[in-house]
Amino acid sequence: MIGTIVNTCTILAGSIIGSVIKKGIKQQYQDALLNAMGLAAVALGINTLVQNLPNSQFPVLFILSLAAGSLFGYIVDLDKRFQNLTDRFTSSGGSNLAQGLSTGIMLFCIGTLSILGPIESALHGDHTFLFTNATLDFVTSMVLASTYGIGIAIAAAVLFLWQGGIYLLALSVASSLSSELLTEVSIIGGILIASSGLSILKIKDLKALNMLPSLFVPVIWFGVKALFLS
Repeated sequence: MIGTIVNTCTILAGSIIGSVIKKGIKQQYQDALLNAMGLAAVALGINTLVQNLPNSQFPVLFILSLAAGSLFGYIVDLDKRFQNLTDRFTSSGGSNLAQGLSTGIMLFCIGTLSILGPIESALHGDHTFLFTNATLDFVTSMVLASTYGIGIAIAAAVLFLWQGGIYLLALSVASSLSSELLTEVSIIGGILIASSGLSILKIKDLKALNMLPSLFVPVIWFGVKALFLS
C-alpha cells in the first residue's frame, strides 16, 4: 500500500501548506483560486466522462445508477449529515468547510486514478497511477486548504480508507473485477466530480454527496448479473 500512503501524505502536506499561505492571501485572490478549482473540477469530470462513456457496454446503466443512487442519497440526506459533522470545525460566518471537504473527497477519491490506482497496486504491484494521483492531489489540497483551511486534511483520512478498502477488495476478489465495472464506476465518478465543480462556481448546488450512492449501483448490477449467469 505504499502508493496509498504516499498519496495520503501529499494531501496532508498540501493542506498544511495551503492553510499557512491562506493568512497572506487576500479575499479576492482566494475567490480566484476557488473559481480555478471549480473550473478544474468541471474539466476533470468531463474528461473522465468522455474517456469512459464510449467504452460502456450498458449506456443506460449510468442514468439508472444516478437516478436510484441520488434518490437514496436525498432520502437519507447525506449532504445534511455531512454538514452537521463538519459544523464543529467551522465558526459561524466562516468558510464553508463542508463544501470544501465534499469537493476534496470527490476529487481525491472518485477520480479514475484513485479507483484504478489501488487495483493496479494490488494486482500488479504498479504504483504509477497512485504516484501520479498523489502529485495532482498535493496541488489540489493546497488550493482547497488556502480557501477552506486546515480542515481539508480530514480528506486524507477518507482517502486512506477509500484506497485501502479498494486495495484489500482487489486482493480478495481479483478474479471477479472486470473492466466493464470499472468503466461504469468511472463514468458516474466523472459526473460527480463535474457536479462538485458546478457547486464551487455557484452555478448550481447539486449536493454531490447525496449522489454518492450512485457509485454502488453498478457494483450491485454486475453482482446480480454474475449471480444469475453463473
